Amino acid sequence: MVGLPYDLVANPLGAVRSTFEKAAASSGFDPNGKDWGVLDLFRHFLFDQGRLSQVPILNGETIRWIQPKTLVRFRAMVQDMLGNEFYVGAYQDGSVWRTNKFTDVSQFRLDDSSPHTQVWERRLLYCVPVPGQNSWTEPSSESVVNHCKDFIPQQREKRRRMDDEAIDDMNMLVSDNGFQVSPSVKKVKEDGRPSTSSQTRDSLSEGYCSNTSIAPGIDKDFLSCLVKIYDSPESDLKLNDVFEFIGVLTLDSELNEDKDDHDEPDNGFCDDVMEHLPPIKVPRLHCLIHRKLAAPDFLCGSPMMEPKPHFVREMREVLLRHLTVVLGNDGIAAHFMLLHLLSRVHARVDTVAVGKLSLNLTCFSKESAALFGSRLSLALKTLLPFTHCIPLTLEYLNSVSLAPKKDYETNRLVTGVLQLAEGSHIIIDETQLEAGTLNSVGMENARLLRNLLELQRVEYDFKYYKMEMAADVQLLIFSEAKSNILPADIVMPFQPSSVGSSEVVTAEALEAWRWYLATVKSLPHSIESEMQKVVENDLVAARQTDRSIGSHDFNRWLTMGRLMSLSFGETCLSLEHWQMVKELERLRRERLK
Repeated sequence: MVGLPYDLVANPLGAVRSTFEKAAASSGFDPNGKDWGVLDLFRHFLFDQGRLSQVPILNGETIRWIQPKTLVRFRAMVQDMLGNEFYVGAYQDGSVWRTNKFTDVSQFRLDDSSPHTQVWERRLLYCVPVPGQNSWTEPSSESVVNHCKDFIPQQREKRRRMDDEAIDDMNMLVSDNGFQVSPSVKKVKEDGRPSTSSQTRDSLSEGYCSNTSIAPGIDKDFLSCLVKIYDSPESDLKLNDVFEFIGVLTLDSELNEDKDDHDEPDNGFCDDVMEHLPPIKVPRLHCLIHRKLAAPDFLCGSPMMEPKPHFVREMREVLLRHLTVVLGNDGIAAHFMLLHLLSRVHARVDTVAVGKLSLNLTCFSKESAALFGSRLSLALKTLLPFTHCIPLTLEYLNSVSLAPKKDYETNRLVTGVLQLAEGSHIIIDETQLEAGTLNSVGMENARLLRNLLELQRVEYDFKYYKMEMAADVQLLIFSEAKSNILPADIVMPFQPSSVGSSEVVTAEALEAWRWYLATVKSLPHSIESEMQKVVENDLVAARQTDRSIGSHDFNRWLTMGRLMSLSFGETCLSLEHWQMVKELERLRRERLK
């Protein structure tokens, strides 16, 4: 088989232009047709041929090594949706149709008098590293950087064979006669100084972290990007969703200057973006393919296997033993902790977020919270993809910005602490909270936290109105007594019997537990008719015994029954698991007395 005349990783724009010009030369060509087969070409290359691992991962470590205008992968959360941008997508250059798709500016100078231009539209997303993302979810920085370093000399060697001159690797254009150099290419200067693109990469690696819109808690050494989305329905991408974007990276520091030289439509929107998100600090990524990520997608090297009940049961036992050790040999608290870690919002009925299971561990002192809280926090960081810790002090509540707010001067959404990805876990330590007065900010923040805990919703402040956004966040609260600020679904007095050091856990065990937590929680679940009658009879009997039991308790028990079944890898509630739930509730109520 004859190889392709372009390298899809080193020169993706060559493939874009070549396939476009080939389609334009065919009969029945529609210049307004925005897809001419190039996406199928990349999908086949990346997924059917299994070449995705050849595409460098873009992050704060690799930005210095990745060449502009090459194909990259960028995993990030959609932090802000900036609207749409118009650009000249296709135009005639003499008798030949050309395209500017997946580029910042035109590669060919346009003829002002030519009516043969097609104005297309693309969406702009500001994307940031996932808040609270733990380091184990990504390949080691050393291996990624080494991959990028190895990638650069290979591509340079390919370019030397194409052309004897020392040209910028990625400013290659494809014509009917093969590769040729664009007249606008900036060559390496004769005095040996680096080209503009090299200077851009160096300054970007040093300067992008000064972006003030990066959310609190995100390491500023991580990279944010302005992602440009083409031909995708708006319903495909939502605020706070986590995606892997595969596309063309551009670091053009002279984007403003180049834009003035070409006939790009000026809708007033680009000026705002250029001013507040300059390319020198926020690179552009022209997305060819995007895919939404879930917790299993962040498992690096974990066993990807079918969750068979006998295998899951063994893994559950080992993980439960580990949680028991972390919690000072409090086995009952460990059982509730496991159910809490498997909880997620799987449905919404009116204002009820079905499936959530927040947990309040009480009887903590400042000293015990420092000991067991830090130990549990460290354990959860090694098990869950996205984790956060909030020290709930009076000063924190009165000063922090929890809710995202719209800044109309910059036309940007300023993130808040509670703008989180689906599946995030938050530990809230109330033991540091002392007597005092909440100001208006503190009162609002307490309300926001309570809404997140009870309704799984976060209120976004758009100044002239407020909008609630659905969330799916696990909340764990440490407190001395039952929390008055955050009334959790389960209040569990914590009774450790030892303060021994934590056990040594192997990397293989961690990988298996991560797989367990990520996979089991997403299994489907149902209750068969016979078990429905058993559950209904037990609920009626419980209500007759204790009139204080209400619908909230019933919902909690049903959620616990579902999670108990899932923890064993079972998709239907069994009598055995329902009896385990009732016993756990009995033991918990005994402690509450």
